[in-house]
Amino acid sequence: MAQVHTVVDGFMTDSTPPTESQKPILIVEDDPDTVWLIRLYLERDGHSVIEARDGIDGLRKALTESPRLVVLDIMLPGMDGLAVCERLRAESDVPIIMLTARVDESDRLTGLDSGADDYVTKPFSPRELAARIRAVLRRTSPKQDDHNAGKTLSFGPIELDMRAGSVKVDGEMLRFTATEMRLLSYLMLNNGQILSRDSIIEKVLGYGYDGMGRTVDTHISNIRRKLEKSAGRRYVHTVYGMGYRFGDA
Repeated sequence: MAQVHTVVDGFMTDSTPPTESQKPILIVEDDPDTVWLIRLYLERDGHSVIEARDGIDGLRKALTESPRLVVLDIMLPGMDGLAVCERLRAESDVPIIMLTARVDESDRLTGLDSGADDYVTKPFSPRELAARIRAVLRRTSPKQDDHNAGKTLSFGPIELDMRAGSVKVDGEMLRFTATEMRLLSYLMLNNGQILSRDSIIEKVLGYGYDGMGRTVDTHISNIRRKLEKSAGRRYVHTVYGMGYRFGDA
């Protein structure tokens, strides 16, 4: 049977996608030692792996090789990881984990706002990275969203449609990642309740380790900022020493 190809953002793609089990994980990283270490742990987990050593090749392979997940360094030759992430997000919902030496809160927000699902800082534990990859794959797998499939949640001007994968404020479409939508859904479903970081990690992020609380805080900050910018008021509140609460003040 002849294969049919289409062109996406200047790259030719195969219109017959592989099954989930056939999809590789793409590592976009210019340091060969880091690539070798990540590949070693991913192959131990049964994943096939493909590599790119610069941003342009990474974007091309992300669009043409149908990876299951992308591990993406920020500091890359040719095109930096943030630009790759933004370009890729315009065409694909493939899960992305940013891998970088930048550790400031503003850098984490920038990485997540560009469309990343998670953010790992160097130096990192390869076992931790492998575990976080498993967690991201679990929470972005369609079968993991069965309990939310078809749900439309609304609160004031905010409307979250899990089936359409959209968040709107007063009808204006906002840009949310899949992880942010799952977290907002969890907050809205538990409107008025204080949710601890541990419960968010368990129910939304899917894996706990030292420092995961900072990832929760970053996702919350991102969600809060996006909603406040459009709605003009705060809906996600910090309850100091306890967690977070969604709703009116």
